[in-house]
Amino acid sequence: MDLLNTLVDKGLRRELPTREEALAVLATSDDELLDVVAAAGKVRRKWFGRRVKLNYLVNLKSGLCPEDCSYCSQRLGSKAEILKYTWLKPEEATQAAAAGVAGGAKRVCLVASGRGPTDRDVDRVGKTIEAIKEGNEGVEVCACLGLLSDGQAERLRDAGADAYNHNLNTSEATYGEITKTHTYADRVDTVQKAHAAGLSACSGLIAGMGESDEDLIDVVYALRELDADSVPVNFLIPFEGTPLAKEWNLTPQRALRILAMVRFVCPDVEVRIAGGREVHLRTMQPLALHLANSIFLGDYLTSEGQAGQADLDMIADAGFEVEGAGTTTLPAHRSEAAAAAVAAAPAGGMCGSASGAAPAAAGCGSACGGCSGHDAAPAQADAGEVRSDLVAVRRRGAGTDLAPNA
Repeated sequence: MDLLNTLVDKGLRRELPTREEALAVLATSDDELLDVVAAAGKVRRKWFGRRVKLNYLVNLKSGLCPEDCSYCSQRLGSKAEILKYTWLKPEEATQAAAAGVAGGAKRVCLVASGRGPTDRDVDRVGKTIEAIKEGNEGVEVCACLGLLSDGQAERLRDAGADAYNHNLNTSEATYGEITKTHTYADRVDTVQKAHAAGLSACSGLIAGMGESDEDLIDVVYALRELDADSVPVNFLIPFEGTPLAKEWNLTPQRALRILAMVRFVCPDVEVRIAGGREVHLRTMQPLALHLANSIFLGDYLTSEGQAGQADLDMIADAGFEVEGAGTTTLPAHRSEAAAAAVAAAPAGGMCGSASGAAPAAAGCGSACGGCSGHDAAPAQADAGEVRSDLVAVRRRGAGTDLAPNA
């Protein structure tokens, strides 16, 4: 197929596809799916070989969010029966993180529901980052705390954070349809603050919210323009009790086409399969490893993932290998640019303005909050049908007395 040959050539040169080419990937038929996966797999292997980076989520503070993100189980007014608890103590978070690192995770992602952190919250998370780094040599730490005020990214960096996650989620044109309490521009501003502070920017999307192909293209092109080092691709988890509970729009084939499109547009960045992979990719998860070079290990924020050992077995059985702590994830041209950005960032954190807003969740919910979905499932749920049997609320790990899944 001429389209795929063109996209492979562009991906190997880090050249941006045209919008028409990206849209054409999403429009390919199921009969062409394996060809699409094989083509995008060539680009993935060029920049990342057969390595898979493992990431582990620690939900520092769950639920009780004043933001109204329609996709989120922690949102204001959510009736989802998730775990609700306030901040974990640094030693509790460190213990949770250690389970993920023991399971092979190279990066620990610290997430807290909230509109954005107060300065006191930043201090609290800073102590947690320091404790995790002290107890786990070589581990990367990414913070995801919502919208940042001036100076807060610098303070997180000075505490030892390597990255900051804040997802764009959907296109600018449709953002107001899923959230009213903050704007798309607010999210872009936070990603830019992370970049300016010398943190690696992690920013992605949520597919399956009823968006058009054009919306998906818009948000992925915006992520490339923002120069995010890591792009998590989330598939909506339609939590019962949230406004999008009936949005079952994805098939495994559709999810694979979306991942392939992201790889072609962002050939040399860490593409991560995030929340919803078990629900929507199901038995086709191994094929997705040919497109993405990163996954979350074990459970997510408010829902359960497949067993951590099953993740490791899947990676090995598919012929891939877990990326070691001593391996640099990004290709040399990106890692060198990132190092230069850190060196150029202002030294010493400024005192960020204290936010009076209650801690909430501009980075939570489906965007990082996965699912179980590893039980038998139909090829696709009927539109409008609530499938609560495919989504298991997390009842173990952080915030509970039960052992985590890692």
